[in-house]
Amino acid sequence: MVIDREANHLIERTTFMPTLWAGIDAGKRTHHCVVIDGDGTVLLSAKVSNDETELLDLIATVIEIDDGEVCWATDLTDGGAALLIALLAAHGQQLIYIPGRIVHHAAATYRGDGKTDAKDARIIADQARMRTDLQPVRIATEIAVDLRLLTSHRLDVIHDRVRAINRLRATMLEYFPALERAFDYSKNKAALVLLSHYSTPDSLRRIGVTRLAAWLKARGCRNSAGVAKAAVDAAHTQTTTLPAQSVGSALVTKLAATIAAIDEDLAGIDAEITERFAQHHRATNLLSIPGFGPVLAATFLAQIGGSLDAFENVDRLACVAGLAPVPRDSGRISGNLHRPRRFNRRLLRTCYLAALSSLKSSPASRAFYDRKRAEGKSHKQALIALARRRMNVIWAMLRDNTHYLEPTLNAPITA
Repeated sequence: MVIDREANHLIERTTFMPTLWAGIDAGKRTHHCVVIDGDGTVLLSAKVSNDETELLDLIATVIEIDDGEVCWATDLTDGGAALLIALLAAHGQQLIYIPGRIVHHAAATYRGDGKTDAKDARIIADQARMRTDLQPVRIATEIAVDLRLLTSHRLDVIHDRVRAINRLRATMLEYFPALERAFDYSKNKAALVLLSHYSTPDSLRRIGVTRLAAWLKARGCRNSAGVAKAAVDAAHTQTTTLPAQSVGSALVTKLAATIAAIDEDLAGIDAEITERFAQHHRATNLLSIPGFGPVLAATFLAQIGGSLDAFENVDRLACVAGLAPVPRDSGRISGNLHRPRRFNRRLLRTCYLAALSSLKSSPASRAFYDRKRAEGKSHKQALIALARRRMNVIWAMLRDNTHYLEPTLNAPITA
């Protein structure tokens, strides 16, 4: 099936012979479009709003310039370019993606030091005309788009939670450092509940261990006795009231409530991701792989567009994920392999975390990881190697609609 995909891809690239190239410098509110012919002559330069009516007029205008085919190119594949991409797909137009990094470096080879939207659009069109290694933009499935939005929102909320915890710890250091170092507030729910009412040394000393433990237990906190003892012990180590205690304790109480609200929001987001992910026809396939839960599996699907159609083979997918090292040889120096500079960082993070999690539940993954460590690889290098090996398994499972079967440890493990 991989051979068929490669053949279809080659047919698509060879039969599509554009006579015009339309480069679009996409933005949030407006796009700038420059159309050139085979000689690089500018035939159209126009600025249009990110509005359906104006974009449809632009598409019609460009198509009418010449009877031949048009190759569209843009430097964005989501966000402000989403409407444009959908309209081009609906009209059967070929669209390729040119990363902004390529446009930036190519700009140095064009005349003039100035930077304008028109110049960037001209460079995008010219690069699309000359280069043959650019990939076409494929429309992701509706489920993949939904999962991409949900998982991106989840990551933003997690970042908000980390910032809130950091602010809470920094504020506590101003007036109660003993309590700040007593708990890991990113994991200990009981400690956050504690801070909602008792965040000063004197208040903790007054309530005591017994009553505080009962108070925490009544609010459904685990290990209430241990948390109460640690908090009261911290209070007994500090009898001095610092100037920041009055305002600082009030801020800590608010921050603890904010973190609790974020945790509740995250639980709702996770439930929504799980429900939407379950509707994908390959959901059970991915969940059968050790290391993949609903959130990581949903993120993986979102980052590949919901299917393997955008990738010719597993090597291309591994390259996009940053799992395939590239050589940087020069002169007599060879075998100098490094991570590629252009790759999907969120996809790499997903594959890395899934590989790390698989060490706990997959004997085959643990054996492969241990073997790489024995070969002298670092922890990170061994996990990257494991993630690359797992990518072959994921590709075959999604392609053949099969579920994961754990190999026996006696079977040979290929590199």
